[in-house]
Amino acid sequence: MGRHVSREQRERGQKKSGRTTQGNKQVKKILTEIAWAATRTKNTFYHARYHRLAARRGKKRALVAVGHSILKSVYHILKDMCEYKELGAAYLASRTEAKRKAYLKSELSKLGYAVELKQLPQVEKAG
Repeated sequence: MGRHVSREQRERGQKKSGRTTQGNKQVKKILTEIAWAATRTKNTFYHARYHRLAARRGKKRALVAVGHSILKSVYHILKDMCEYKELGAAYLASRTEAKRKAYLKSELSKLGYAVELKQLPQVEKAG
């Protein structure tokens, strides 16, 4: 398969470069086309991931990252012989929100507070 990896990672204190390695050019080309198509599909995980990354890293790097995500998904689907499950556009936001709640709760617990989280009813905005 093609190598389509472009991420800055920290491994044992070393920062890896953001460059993609030399791999199968045809697979890279196809992955890029697939990534473009996936980013154009509304309300999908890859659409949300692309726009989230493109704001910080730029369009081309975000496209390579989405292609890498698709390649990983295809690998796991083929390896585990399972169906593709669309996570939806809200998946990243809900996951971030859950992590933030857990983090803030643990921080307050470290300070000696007992915390119980309750969902407040949503208030409709006037006008």
